[in-house]
Amino acid sequence: MALTASSTPPLLNDLKLSSSHSHHRLLRSHNTHLSNPTHLLSFPQISTSFSQFNTRPLITNMPLISSRKFNLKVRASSAAGEEAYQDEFSWSSVILPFLFPALGGLLFGYDIGATSGATLSLQSPELSGTTWFNLSAVQLGLVVSGSLYGALFGSILVYPIADFLGRKRELLVAALLYFLGGSITSYAPDLNILLIGRVLYGLGIGLAMHGAPLYIAETCPSQIRGTLVSLKELFIVLGILLGYFVGSFQIDAVGGWRYMFGFSAPVALLMGLGVWGLPPSPRWLLLRAVQGKASLQEYKEKAVVALSKLRGRPAGDKVSEKQIEDTLVSLKSAYGSDQEEGSVFEVFQGPSLKAFVIGGGLVLFQQITGQPSVLYYAGQILQTAGFSAAADATRVSVVIGVFKLLMTSVAILKVDDLGRKPLLIGGISGITVSLLLLSAYYKFLGGFPLVAVGALLLYVGCYQISFGPISWLMVSEIFPLRTRGKGISLAVLTNFGSNALVTFAFSPLKELLGAENLFLLFGAIALLSLAFVLLYVPETKGLSLEEIENKILK
Repeated sequence: MALTASSTPPLLNDLKLSSSHSHHRLLRSHNTHLSNPTHLLSFPQISTSFSQFNTRPLITNMPLISSRKFNLKVRASSAAGEEAYQDEFSWSSVILPFLFPALGGLLFGYDIGATSGATLSLQSPELSGTTWFNLSAVQLGLVVSGSLYGALFGSILVYPIADFLGRKRELLVAALLYFLGGSITSYAPDLNILLIGRVLYGLGIGLAMHGAPLYIAETCPSQIRGTLVSLKELFIVLGILLGYFVGSFQIDAVGGWRYMFGFSAPVALLMGLGVWGLPPSPRWLLLRAVQGKASLQEYKEKAVVALSKLRGRPAGDKVSEKQIEDTLVSLKSAYGSDQEEGSVFEVFQGPSLKAFVIGGGLVLFQQITGQPSVLYYAGQILQTAGFSAAADATRVSVVIGVFKLLMTSVAILKVDDLGRKPLLIGGISGITVSLLLLSAYYKFLGGFPLVAVGALLLYVGCYQISFGPISWLMVSEIFPLRTRGKGISLAVLTNFGSNALVTFAFSPLKELLGAENLFLLFGAIALLSLAFVLLYVPETKGLSLEEIENKILK
């Protein structure tokens, strides 16, 4: 695989090797060269890779996957002229730094899936197991949206402190909040305690949805960054399905809602223990050193050790030392004489503003193209078409969830092959067509229910190969390192804020416009989002985070 870098040396993701002849002879002795590394990220490999995590053996070593290291040919230019070199990293060392942060996304999805069944159980006189089951509409709305309010507040809270906390500590705090929220909710003796638990869980969502893509993007090799960050979206869908399945098993149990909410606690504990064993982001360590917040030499040494662990190499190896040195030179060059921490408002200036327009615009259009509204009509559409599963809301949700899972897998397999922009263009085009078809169905094609079913599946499928995974991927990689923490927190806030806006505006808009005109409105917004992608969204496939900053944002 050939990449061409700018005069700035490729950084942590590009893994520049020593130019000594001994290194070249050693690397040429390996006979496995990756022409397309994304093809190696198959689900069987993910599920069995834990056993060979050589750097930090968290799980018993079993020979389920080869621990050999794979080589990737990369080209880069330097001041001395062009030279060819090869990259080497261990796949087994890549899996766990992705897996445990991605559990934060799974727990977010689980809340979405479990809440629907939990609210039914909570309101049942026979199955609630409480004396306060008779909830008003406002109280029920607070139970359902409590985590959303918490996520909104969490994304605001993390904005000024993201760089102080660091990526790893932020994920640890998120895991703690998930654990506390799930535990308090499951043991809640009354509604007020239940709502406190829901808000605490939501705070965990806000921090996890900020910290997880940030940590994954900063620590994984650039050539598989798109695959891994998109795979986090798959974990969100898996979490939704898990919530549906747990709900279906506990829906007939007395106090079943407690089990539905409480199931998240042990998963959060696993996330916290896993993240505890991961190294900090080398980029964050160097950023704090350059900002004068820590000893340069001390944090430089820590960054070398962290990068060695992340790539499955011996601690403090020469290759990692060289990469960290290159990164440090690039950071100092980017900061110039102003090496202080960026101000709260710096994200609205210069390259950071351009990045926010791109990332914030994508997560805004992700919500206002009507995803909550389309899924609201899913049961009704399937029931009209005569599908027996439509009579059971949980089973309908599982069917749609499985389809979302399959289509997200397509995006994961192709994002580092086709690129981000082609998937966005193709997916949003399909979303536009599906919304226009749904409008036509409710306006004059009511006698053809299969049209509505096809449009529904087209919408879900196209969303999962475009807005679903690609928006978060672009957010995680588009911001300059100097303002990346603040920029991503602002994008997360935009996402949850627009989600809340669409959710609250849906009912009055439906009454005012009717279903046919509402879908027509969403179709027009989808066309606008397509124009936005064509005009403003760049292609970042194969570029390191520093190359994106140097080539695209300046």
